[in-house]
Amino acid sequence: LHSGVYVLVTSEKHSLYYIYTALSKPVNQPGIYQFTAMGLLDDRQIDYYNSDGQRKIPKQQWMKEKMQEDYWEKGTQSRKSKEQWFNVNVDILMKRMRHNETDVHVLQWRHGCEIQKQGSEVKFSKGIDEYSYDGENFLSFDDKESQWVAPVDAAVPTKKKWDNVPILNQYTKGYLEKECVDWLNKFRDYGDEELRKGSPPEVHVFAKRSTKDKSKLKLTCLATGFYPKDVMLTIRKYRTPLPEDEIESSGVRPNQNETFQLRKSVVIKEDEKAEYDCFVFHKTLKGPIIITWGRQILSIIAMSIYKQQSVHRPSDYSSGIPPPPRFLVYFLLFLSHGTIIGGESYSELEPSLGFEPPSRTASKVCLSLFSRTKWAGALLKFNH
Repeated sequence: LHSGVYVLVTSEKHSLYYIYTALSKPVNQPGIYQFTAMGLLDDRQIDYYNSDGQRKIPKQQWMKEKMQEDYWEKGTQSRKSKEQWFNVNVDILMKRMRHNETDVHVLQWRHGCEIQKQGSEVKFSKGIDEYSYDGENFLSFDDKESQWVAPVDAAVPTKKKWDNVPILNQYTKGYLEKECVDWLNKFRDYGDEELRKGSPPEVHVFAKRSTKDKSKLKLTCLATGFYPKDVMLTIRKYRTPLPEDEIESSGVRPNQNETFQLRKSVVIKEDEKAEYDCFVFHKTLKGPIIITWGRQILSIIAMSIYKQQSVHRPSDYSSGIPPPPRFLVYFLLFLSHGTIIGGESYSELEPSLGFEPPSRTASKVCLSLFSRTKWAGALLKFNH
């Protein structure tokens, strides 16, 4: 555990990604546009574009202050070109997949890079350039082999076409390993003060009966409100971490305020007397947060005993002591709880940016959102 904490403290991971999302037709839902583009630096949105506004705009104050007007003008023209490319190619893919125009289909592209910083040493970690169609992987670039990978038959024609253009693969590799990293470092320098603030996690523990087996309890630990998103959260028994394959994890998920949350759970026997705790460490903390489940477990067992006794208790309270009001029980439970334009790779169809999180009401569209896409230009279109 101590070595794990050491890694979190001394090793930093930083990333710059651009994501595009195009829908085959408008969905007429608030906050969901036919085309969106977004830049993310260390998981925070730094710029944004949609098909309604048709302007690339800053999403951080330091981006607005540091980047000249010319940067935003060129970025706007670049995004408009991408929007046109996506509109053409989502139609091409629909025909290739033999999909009708009744349903909404989604073409996405994500590209960018990650670096690892240990002390003053900065190393390129990985580059990603990938596309998806309707939420499924469609095409991705293998940075080590400098070639495209087609996981589905429908992507093979595009893979062959792009691999036959050596300059495209050379450019893609160069962008991921060099230009993207340069822009990442530049943006981090500009937003250094804001990015270094961070936000510590709030930690809550819960206990409830397992829905699958009423004789067992489900212990849950929630860490939320933290930034950056790297966090250590383990459930321990007698201060020994439980194996990850015994734990149910939500994975790190975004909140609406540019922070993150992580939830982990384990199912135990009700009569197990072991001491369980939740151990959380984050770079914003001076030391770990450790919370035990002792009182939560006792409250649930007490509730169970109360329910069993109330079954046999006379309705006229002959014992002289009425059962506790239901709100009191709940209250007690509660108390225990080609040209690089502004970081983007550019050709007639440049890789970049993304989409704004859709509203919860548009779940059907949301299912296929958050994937990837790449390149443009009549020469590089999906059709063959």
